[in-house]
This record gives sequence, C-alpha cells and structure tokens, in this order.
Amino acid sequence: MPLVTLLSRTCVTLAAALLTATLAPPAAAAPSPTGSPSAPARAGDPSPAPGAAATRWAVQPSGPDGPTGRNYFIYDLAPGSTLTDHVGVTNLSDRPLTFQVYGTDAYTTADGAFALLPADRAATDVGSWIRFDRPNWTVAPGRRADIPFRLSVPANATPGDHAGGVIAAISQARTTPDGQQVRVDQRLAARVYLRVTGDIRPAVAIESVSVSYDNPINPAGGGDAVVSYRVRNTGNVRVGGTGTVAVDGPFGWRLARTAPVDLPELLPGGVFTVTERVTGVPPALRLTAEVDLAPTTVDTALPPVLRSASTWAPPWLLLVPLAALAGWLALRWRRRAVAARAAGTDAPARDPGREATPPAQDPTADPGRRTTPPAETASGAPAARPGTDPAIGTP
Repeated sequence: MPLVTLLSRTCVTLAAALLTATLAPPAAAAPSPTGSPSAPARAGDPSPAPGAAATRWAVQPSGPDGPTGRNYFIYDLAPGSTLTDHVGVTNLSDRPLTFQVYGTDAYTTADGAFALLPADRAATDVGSWIRFDRPNWTVAPGRRADIPFRLSVPANATPGDHAGGVIAAISQARTTPDGQQVRVDQRLAARVYLRVTGDIRPAVAIESVSVSYDNPINPAGGGDAVVSYRVRNTGNVRVGGTGTVAVDGPFGWRLARTAPVDLPELLPGGVFTVTERVTGVPPALRLTAEVDLAPTTVDTALPPVLRSASTWAPPWLLLVPLAALAGWLALRWRRRAVAARAAGTDAPARDPGREATPPAQDPTADPGRRTTPPAETASGAPAARPGTDPAIGTP
C-alpha cells in the first residue's frame, strides 16, 4: 500500500476516534432565521406621509348591502366566467375624500411579503380583469361606499392561482420643508385570490443550498454553521410550508437539527431565501447540511423536498498531533529504506564472468545409461566382476 494512502487512512481513523472520545455531545440547534419575515405584510399598507395624519380610510370586501365578513376576495372560476362583486371604502377622515379605485396584480417580494405593483406599472394578469364603472369615487366623512366591479376571466386564462388586489388610492399635493411641490400617492387594498379551474400543478423546488462554517481553534466549544437555501414556487398555485436544517458529520453522525421555520406564502413563480445559523457545531472534518422542506398548499400537503451541501471543518487542535505522528512515521519509513539500501551495497559482489566448469564426460558413454564406478579393493585394485576369476584376464 502506498505510504500516502496509509497515512491518510490512519489520520482519518484517529481523528474520528479522537472526536468521538473528546468532543461534547451533539449540539442543540439554536437557529436564528434571518430571511423569514415574522408575518406577511398586508397589501397596500402605506407609510405615513407628511401632513396625512387626518387622512384615514379602510378597504374591505363588501356586498351591495354592506360588508360580508370576508377578509379577502377569493374566487374559483372557469375560463370565460364573469361575476360582479363590491369593495367597501370607508372614509374615516373629517372631510370628503376622492378615491381612485382599480385592480392590480400581486407578486412575492424578496423577503417573502405579498406586494402589489406600483401605481406606474400596468396590470397584465388578474388586475387587468377587474373593471369599475368609473375610476374616481367621492366618499363623505364618516361614510362608506360599496363600489361594484366586474371580474371577467379570459377564455384563454391559464389554470392555477392568480393574485392581485382592489385598490383605493388618494393622490394629494404636498409641500416639502424646502418648499417643493410633490404628489403623494397613498394606497390601501383588499387582496384578490382567483383560482382558474383546469390542470392544477403544485410544485416547489430548492434551487440552491450553501453552507459555511466558522471553525473554532478549540473544537470542544463548537462553531457556527450558516446555512442558506433558496425556495422557488415552480407550480401554478400558491404554496407555504415549513423548512428544517440538519447538520451531519462523517458516517451520518447527527450534530444538530433546527426547529421548523415557517415559510411565507409564495405565489406562482415566487422566490424566497432562508438563512439559518446553527451554533455549537463541532468541527467533524466534513459537515453536511441537509434542508428538509415540507411544502403545503391551501388544499393539501405536498411530498417533502430534500437538498444538501457540504463543507470542510477540520479540527485543527486535534490535527496537530496527527500531523506530528504522520511525520514521525514518514521519517521512520525513510530511515528503514535507507538502511536497507546500505545493507544491500555492503554484500560481496558475484563475478558474473566466472562460471563453473562441468566435469568431462566420455563421448562413447550412453547418456541414457547410468554408470556405476567399479568397486575397489583394499589395495586399490579394481574388484573382480561376479563370475570371473580375478587371476585370469578377460578373454
């Protein structure tokens, strides 16, 4: 086995053993989400404008005889359908107010909020399907106007959820402290959720996961792992759900798991990024953060979506003795190799030009017949063969 491979396996095995024996138990998750909003912002909530303290009004779903108790306009219609509904606009000020009423489209902001298109952008979806008899309505102080509108779904409308809002806006001229005249547009709205019947396809994807680790010098205290993941609604209906993050070490060693984080409502095509910080994670050589997303729709739960990412977390304090051990083993192996080569150099060299000379053989002898040397007598004369007289010569 090569020396590098042997040392690598030895270091990994020793590190795992030292971590198991010396580090604290798996850290309790201490998530602090930085991307999830505490609550979705209500559509059309304006920021206070200078001098607008006395300008107050309310917008809500209504009917021809007054509010119906609905929080939002929620419809389930087929392509080509048309209906009539009402929006209630109440003037809470002490003077008459003229409102511009119209429909617009909604989208999901980067921080997960439900938002409506600005006034200078024309609607192209459900907002463009809403029509009022006239654009401006004047409401007396302390009174409410139940304003009718028509919602016509095009015959070629795509199936799924379409979100927007019915807006009541006031545009007023203001004077800034430096004397400039500006036009202030204040808006309030009631949300519209329209589902067009047809092929409903709920789907959610985790587009990316990243993990970083603040490696501590002392592995016993643990460090912070920051995990970010981006969620996209790839279906045609709005979705929500929860997400959790698990941080594992080598061989599936569970180090921490966060509590579920509520995801905001994502409209079709909406994107939201979640960032969580998990504290007290020990440096276990290699950390793997797995995101477990449990998406839901207004109708049902969806199958979980999983995705993970990894990063290195070397325990520096424990790797120092391992590096010293690896260096000592390498030095010892080198010394043995040098000694072995020196011992081979000191052995007597063999003369390759000197070869042993085989004994001469009788050319008349039968190579296949083994000859036995004749026996000798005590005097050194050859012994007589059986059946012959040693005194008489061979005929």
